[in-house]
Amino acid sequence: MTHTDTDSAVNAGDEDLTAAIQALTGASVLVIGDVMLDRYVQGTVARVSPEAPIPVLSVDSRSTALGGAGNVARNLSDLGVRVALVAPIGGDDAGRELLEMLQAVEGLTPRLHALADRPTTVKTRFLAAGQQLLRADEESASSVPASAAEEILNAFRVELPACRAVILSDYGKGCLSDAVLRGVMDACAAAGIPVLVDPKGRDFSRYAGAAVVTPNRAELSLATGMPTGDDAEITGAGQTVIRECCVEAVLATRSEQGMTLVRGDGAFHVPAQAREVFDVVGAGDTVIALLAAGLASGASFETAVRLANLGGGVVVSKIGTASVHPQELLAAMHGAAWHEGERNVLTGDAAAERVGRWKRDGHSVGFTNGCFDLLHPGHIHLLRQSRGQCDRLIVGLNSDESVERLKGPDRPIQNEVARATVLASLEFVDAVVVFGEDTPLDLIKTLQPDVLVKGSDYTRETVVGAREVESWGGRVYLADLLNGHSTTKTVSKLQAS
Repeated sequence: MTHTDTDSAVNAGDEDLTAAIQALTGASVLVIGDVMLDRYVQGTVARVSPEAPIPVLSVDSRSTALGGAGNVARNLSDLGVRVALVAPIGGDDAGRELLEMLQAVEGLTPRLHALADRPTTVKTRFLAAGQQLLRADEESASSVPASAAEEILNAFRVELPACRAVILSDYGKGCLSDAVLRGVMDACAAAGIPVLVDPKGRDFSRYAGAAVVTPNRAELSLATGMPTGDDAEITGAGQTVIRECCVEAVLATRSEQGMTLVRGDGAFHVPAQAREVFDVVGAGDTVIALLAAGLASGASFETAVRLANLGGGVVVSKIGTASVHPQELLAAMHGAAWHEGERNVLTGDAAAERVGRWKRDGHSVGFTNGCFDLLHPGHIHLLRQSRGQCDRLIVGLNSDESVERLKGPDRPIQNEVARATVLASLEFVDAVVVFGEDTPLDLIKTLQPDVLVKGSDYTRETVVGAREVESWGGRVYLADLLNGHSTTKTVSKLQAS
């Protein structure tokens, strides 16, 4: 089926995107490919050299970041994904620095093979006023020798059983030799694990058996010799790759035109997020990391593509190789609707980090929850009382799908974007977390609040999470209700009028 209508394409898929973002944490992905160091030398330019017609950079600062497959791995880690990285490095100071940086990344297991006779790839970018003046590369692009290829494959096979998806990060620096590629593909086919490829060069048949390859528009045109200017041309070129190179799907990234997922039965197009572009360095790493994380956490291809599109839109607004966090995806999903309030609409993990900071600062943390559809004075009365029981208040908000299951097919009246926006703007609400389950029990366990607040129409025995909160020394507070206010009754009146 080919999706041509933009609005239907954006809304395609059955999964709740909020739930998909929250499900990223705990997925497991294996990355194999070319790692490198990205160095940045930043400064100012005030004059031209008297020796040649070139700018003189007055250096203000230097920094180093993970690049290539290392940046893919860091993106996965920042999403809360467990990640293993298999790659060769040089037996040099840059290789040792790279290893130390990778070992410091939370949730990352580096399996690096040092080669004494080749350098670690280092890319040094010189910048002024946010613009690149020059890039200097130190590298070797020759394939790793057969003995090293076998050791790399052995490390890969050790890590594979614990992973749900594999990324081939091919920068053409020699890791993914023909021997390594075939060994990886054979092992993944035997294990039934999808392989996602960030390709390099003209010959995509090297990646035969991959679940998806992720070229940009220019790379797709180069590999097929076909134009890729519009939707139809992208679809045609993608289907040529699928047919001739024996891959299952092509995800073509199209810069300001978004992304197109091409499969055997058609294409799925997602328009770009409207963000100002500052730097596209590393954007492809973010895209493939999110695509793999989505698939590894159980999302459909279409939902994983939407996640990747969100992340790509976020990362191009940052300078240098960068990554995204789940709360940034959540904010990007809701777009401008949240404005200033978006900083207080968090994922469960981001909220847990904030709770930890509040508690370290000596603040007590309260929690209450609900659908909060058509916010009325009764809701405000409950929230004010909740905030009165603590220094900081977190509100758990049922997602749209959760409300529909609890209240029926005609609810919610307002979607979760609107409901979260209103709640986050209230002065006595310090954070809002959207959750997709029918009850907030898992969220309560994650946040471990000091006070759990519900209305007095509950008893302590019927409050979800009461026993857990009391087990870590917290307490339950039953707030007074303001009679005469009910969303359900309001909806009934409107339907009867």
